Amino acid sequence: MKIIMLGAPGAGKGTQAKKIADKYQIPHISTGDIFRANIKEGTELGKKAKSYMDQGQLVPDELTLELIMDRFQNPDCENGYVLDGFPRTIPQAEALTEALAKKGETIDYAINVEVPDENIINRMGGRRACLACGSTYHIVYAPTRVEGICDRCGEKLVLRDDDKPETVKNRLNVYHNQTQPLIDYYTKQGKLAEVDGTQSMEDVFNAIVKILGA
Repeated sequence: MKIIMLGAPGAGKGTQAKKIADKYQIPHISTGDIFRANIKEGTELGKKAKSYMDQGQLVPDELTLELIMDRFQNPDCENGYVLDGFPRTIPQAEALTEALAKKGETIDYAINVEVPDENIINRMGGRRACLACGSTYHIVYAPTRVEGICDRCGEKLVLRDDDKPETVKNRLNVYHNQTQPLIDYYTKQGKLAEVDGTQSMEDVFNAIVKILGA
């Protein structure tokens, strides 16, 4: 089962991708996690990715395409995967479709988690991150036991640059301009399914499970 998760930054598609991966025992492949790992390790790829992410811009194709295609070769992808954060543009989608076609494969579902921009700005503005251990929280939905302090390692939490309202607005503008056309692309392919992302996390997941027919 090969699944692509679509939705604006902060729509909750990453959370749903992890739940899908757990239920169906397939890997959750997140470009965001790969970028953050490289940023933390201070690799050249990480430094380049950070310069774009800090400005609320998308990481260019050349930094992601080869990484994603290579990832599919791993044995854990034999029964499928949940792809989160890629493709973001029509050229990426076309490249993915072409690469899979050469292997006689295709994407089974493109699931769009739909959430209004206002909700996303409020959600992401409440996120807090621990730069020491990588844990993430939310001041409303997943607060820490002690305000501003990581439950896991006791370090101070920060509002990351890419979660600040002005950056989120920029990211949403980029999303609507570049990524929204993917919805039309996968609709034409008969792969698109949409869920209301303003529901509770469990309700969103249950709606996705119904789509997947299991």
